[in-house]
Amino acid sequence: MDIKQYMNDVGQRARTASRAMAKAGTSAKNQALLLIAAAIRRDAELLREANRKDLDAARANGLAEAMLDRLTLSDKAIATMAEGLEQVVALPDPIGEITNMRCRPTGIQVGQMRVPLGVIGIIYEARPNVTVDAAGLCIKSGNATILRGGSEAIHCNQALSKLVKEGLAGAGLPSDAVQIVETTDRAAVGELITMPQYVDVIVPRGGKGLIERLMKESKVPMIKHLDGICHVYIDDSADIEKALRIAFNAKCHRYGTCNTMETLLVARGIASNVLPGLAKLYAEKEVELRGDDEARKILAAYPRLTAANEEDWRTEYLAPVLAVKVVAGVDEAIDHINTYSSQHTDSIVTEDYSKAMRFLREVDSASVMVNASTRFADGFEYGLGAEIGISNDKLHARGPVGLEGLTSLKFVVFGHGEIRE
Repeated sequence: MDIKQYMNDVGQRARTASRAMAKAGTSAKNQALLLIAAAIRRDAELLREANRKDLDAARANGLAEAMLDRLTLSDKAIATMAEGLEQVVALPDPIGEITNMRCRPTGIQVGQMRVPLGVIGIIYEARPNVTVDAAGLCIKSGNATILRGGSEAIHCNQALSKLVKEGLAGAGLPSDAVQIVETTDRAAVGELITMPQYVDVIVPRGGKGLIERLMKESKVPMIKHLDGICHVYIDDSADIEKALRIAFNAKCHRYGTCNTMETLLVARGIASNVLPGLAKLYAEKEVELRGDDEARKILAAYPRLTAANEEDWRTEYLAPVLAVKVVAGVDEAIDHINTYSSQHTDSIVTEDYSKAMRFLREVDSASVMVNASTRFADGFEYGLGAEIGISNDKLHARGPVGLEGLTSLKFVVFGHGEIRE
């Protein structure tokens, strides 16, 4: 295969399809999403079979446990994909909405209209559910998309692609509005990120190595995040029962996700009361704890305890490993987070309203929480229907990127024959 020519053809078809999608009506877009959701439920066994092929190959190739977890398409994951599409259907269509209208002294009226971005290239590893989440959001927001999934999920992605195209055709929309890159050759990525004539934005969902490569090589703007170094801070005014539940769930619900807690901060005034109880919970999951001096004194009897070093505060483990630090209070916690956080998601457990509001204002992250697990930082949980990724950038989109994050604004002017004097 001539990769350059192949990707050029994909890009041309996507650009043509994007023009049709930009003028597609809400009913047609919603119909496509409902047809895709129905097809996913109908062909659930075929999707599981395709996923088994991918998993067998991944295990044979020694894929890491965290990646296997992301690759697995469980019954719940299949149901969630279909439900996510139906949630997107229920959301208002942002395209064409005019806001911020104001009259000028000259007589003209000036406002802003929400419009699609155009063609969105999405590069992701392992997770087959991204294929459906991304397709659904791009369809509803009037964009065309080029999806380049990881080679690990090729069978599953191809099976899902057929269902997406079936839904688009059934609704009278162009099948090229969602294209899966059929080759696993990495050269395809190099072409995709250097086609600004066809692609308006790149959304990478993968490991740090992938993101760093794209940052160096891409000629197309990106919506991205590098790491998910998430924190939970347990304040000295925290409800201990809440603290135990939240800190356990934030770490142990799933290890291989970007919204999993990687560092636990505990106020000195409550550390001896909360850390032993948490240690019992973590021991059940065989979580390795890497503590500072104070934490290690309190947790001296913990069987899987080592000393934390500077690098531990900067590490996204994606594994049953947790860094633990005792801090003086909310000031030191905020300073630590703003120094080491990847600006993804950070949470405070406290019953003190003033401290909670300070934490919300002063922690510089895309999602900041009070008395909730970091695992909620997700488009589905935020009511966005699905997400195309989570951005810890500050420009254009931040946090879980849903429909609005896939649109832009243009100025519109209504006149009555006015001319500029």
